[in-house]
Amino acid sequence: MSTVITFLIVAFVFALIFISTSIRIIRPYERGLVERLGKFQRILEPGLNMIIPLFDTVSKMDMREIVLDVPPQLVITKDNVGVEVDAVIYSQVTDPIRARYEIANHILAATKLAQTNLRNVIGELDLDSCLSSRDEVNMQLRDVLDTATDKWGVKVNRVELQRIDPPKDITEAMSRQMKAERDKRATILDAEAIKQAEITKAEGSKQSQILEAEGSAEAVKRRAEAERFRQIAVAEGEAQAIQTVFQAIHEGKPDEGLITLKYLEMLPKLADGKASKIFLPYEASGILSSLSAMVEAVKPTVSEGGGEQPASTS
Repeated sequence: MSTVITFLIVAFVFALIFISTSIRIIRPYERGLVERLGKFQRILEPGLNMIIPLFDTVSKMDMREIVLDVPPQLVITKDNVGVEVDAVIYSQVTDPIRARYEIANHILAATKLAQTNLRNVIGELDLDSCLSSRDEVNMQLRDVLDTATDKWGVKVNRVELQRIDPPKDITEAMSRQMKAERDKRATILDAEAIKQAEITKAEGSKQSQILEAEGSAEAVKRRAEAERFRQIAVAEGEAQAIQTVFQAIHEGKPDEGLITLKYLEMLPKLADGKASKIFLPYEASGILSSLSAMVEAVKPTVSEGGGEQPASTS
């Protein structure tokens, strides 16, 4: 009886050990590679998996993206300047079978490959291009590394240059050059500002003079128009006054000699005005003709010697 119990206990323990060694738990970011008697058997997916103990061995492969730090190294540029460069690689296993069986250590291999290609890429560029074209260098390095690591089942997602440090004397020269360039730009901007200010000031003065001249011309024109209208108004007023006087005289039917005397009295007043034209009634011409005839009638006879000769009587 005791022998049976002992046998059952041993069997239970053996079964428990067998089951515990048969279970493999794979995490979501892992893949399991099963080898049976030294030969690849299958890939274990995330979750609970069963294997045959003593016959199957499982190696896990991390499928997450990893960061590889490329150690700093001295690189000679195309213009013979030694710069210290380091980079960071972001890679990820895409095929666990090739990453396990095509290369022993894909992390170390990617790091060394990055160092080699970093020297090649930087060596083809001058210092200014290295400093100003980091994105192009990153893209070129990524393409080279991605092509080389594709055989290993590893994909290089990004390559970033962390720093490019030129020698101290080159850095100081670059600082002086940058300062001189900024001083030059500042001087040019100041000169442009002064030039623009002077141009604006000249344009303003010119416009002001033009407006002032136009205003003066307009004022002279308006004064001339006002004076012309005033003279016309004065002339029209005087003509109306003469016409009114003439009508009043003729309506009263005065003696023609009296009318002539009135016209004679008015002539100095007409001549005293500032008008350039004098309007006389039509009848005034006949009166002036009569006046001229009267003067010729009373004009004494003057002798050729200048003396007055009396008339002879018989």
